[in-house]
Amino acid sequence: MRTLRQLLSGEDIIQLAIRLSLLALLIYWTLVIARPFVPILAWSMVLAVALYPAFSWLSKFLGGRPKLAAALLTIINLGIVIGPATWLGLSAVEGVKEFAGRLSAGDLVVPSPPASIKDWPLVGPQLFEFWNQASSNLRAVLREVAVHLKPVAGTMLALASDAGVGTLKFLLSVALAGFLFPYGPQLVAAGRGFLSRIVPEQSEHFLELAGATIRAVSQGIIGVAIVQSLLAGIGFKLAGIPSAGLLAFAVLLLAILQIGAAFVLIPVIIWIWTAKDFTTALMLTLFLGIVGVIDNILKPLVMGRGLTTPTLVIFIGVIGGMLAHGIVGLFIGPIILSVAWELTTAWIRNERAGPAPSRE
Repeated sequence: MRTLRQLLSGEDIIQLAIRLSLLALLIYWTLVIARPFVPILAWSMVLAVALYPAFSWLSKFLGGRPKLAAALLTIINLGIVIGPATWLGLSAVEGVKEFAGRLSAGDLVVPSPPASIKDWPLVGPQLFEFWNQASSNLRAVLREVAVHLKPVAGTMLALASDAGVGTLKFLLSVALAGFLFPYGPQLVAAGRGFLSRIVPEQSEHFLELAGATIRAVSQGIIGVAIVQSLLAGIGFKLAGIPSAGLLAFAVLLLAILQIGAAFVLIPVIIWIWTAKDFTTALMLTLFLGIVGVIDNILKPLVMGRGLTTPTLVIFIGVIGGMLAHGIVGLFIGPIILSVAWELTTAWIRNERAGPAPSRE
């Protein structure tokens, strides 16, 4: 059989090389131009998949009017993003800037404990001593390492400055998801056709698994974390806590990482009891206590199936997504990695479960 070089003349080879080079340049240039929009497209598709059950129900409720249902759902989503989410985000940005400024100057300190803590029964003296030592030691440590913390402060300021662009990306993603809702069946058919060319025998299973994973992570992890952080932020604001937005953002991160909000809520509750009267402290403690356990109530309700993605995969998705795409990457990172993980493990299981090769 004659080789390709034997079939093509020298001129044909040159023309083929030129065409392949131009094609490679066109693909590269397209990727460069489309790269800023990748997070927006990814997040809009995630929103469309996650909220499609709500869109389908609303469309039926309105008498089979998908465009009207998409418009109403988009307005509701934009109201959530523009309202509470923007308020919380701006508060978090201000908190990050203030924290980074203190970190850079070496002025970040834990305030001294109020003397009234000594009078608390059982734990009062021990808590006062622990708090006092933490305050004194932190001051001494920060004075020594303040110079080395300046790069960290610069990184935090860069992330804070990216919040405005991230908010705009959120708005564009929500609006684009509204346009995708009515075309859900066509998009599913296109995804099925694409997967059938890659994994013909498992295309339907992988498509269902990808959709289920997106809904599980976006609703059961991301959605619950957003609700929990918004409620925590409201409680922090009502308590008059400094940097309430930054603390609410910390609750968001801990909730997404499946660590739990208790690491933030417990110190806040202790501070509330030292700074507020009994009635106010009791009401805020009850509210924040409900916020701390609300994820255990909401997750079983909104997650259609048990999520098997390891916490490490979600953690890498959160950190890597935020570093790669800013604030939007904080949400789409764990979703994309979770889908990749679930599809990979399903493919490996199917390969292992396949028939063993026959021996002659």
